[in-house]
Amino acid sequence: MMESGPMITGLYAALAALMFVGLSLWVIARRMGTRISLGAGEDKALEKRMRVQANFVEYTPIALLLILLLELQSTPAWALHALGLALLAGRVMHAYGFGRKAQILILRQAGMVTTLSVIAIAAITLALGWIL
Repeated sequence: MMESGPMITGLYAALAALMFVGLSLWVIARRMGTRISLGAGEDKALEKRMRVQANFVEYTPIALLLILLLELQSTPAWALHALGLALLAGRVMHAYGFGRKAQILILRQAGMVTTLSVIAIAAITLALGWIL
């Protein structure tokens, strides 16, 4: 297969999209089970699932956009993979830690720190014109 375009960011965007589908199906399953079609009603479990999915949507796109911009500036592949893997690890830790019935706070926190670190490192690198 011939390489064209931002292949590395494409890989992490695809993996993130699959995670988003999984989180969406998790929300849908609860909606079907509770017959709540709008909002969360009084169902705290549905509300938690919705927040896990929403948090993913709030942070993942900006991180992927920054990684894409770095790739377009010819940032070394190892650095792009490091950022992409860290982003996915952060999102998985956060979703698992927050999504549990009794949340695992350390995983939730580690997931957010990891995600925000990816965003900050990529943003600073872009702003200062550094190549990792």
